[in-house]
Amino acid sequence: MSRDTHRIMPHEDGWQVKRDGGQRASRVADTKAEAERLGRQISRNQETELQVHRRDGSIHRSDSHGNDPNPPKDKA
Repeated sequence: MSRDTHRIMPHEDGWQVKRDGGQRASRVADTKAEAERLGRQISRNQETELQVHRRDGSIHRSDSHGNDPNPPKDKA
């Protein structure tokens, strides 16, 4: 099953929040921290996966705000 994902990625004007399959950035911010804050809000509202990338394109962090296929186990 494919996950719906928003990504924080470099952009020519700073950092962008972009949904997979989208042609344009949802938001563009000057800093990575600001893009992460905006992206996290969008991802929570739309219940998507959020992947934060490094400048080289590799994934730095990934968070699920929707139906996580591998939720953490409760500690009893």
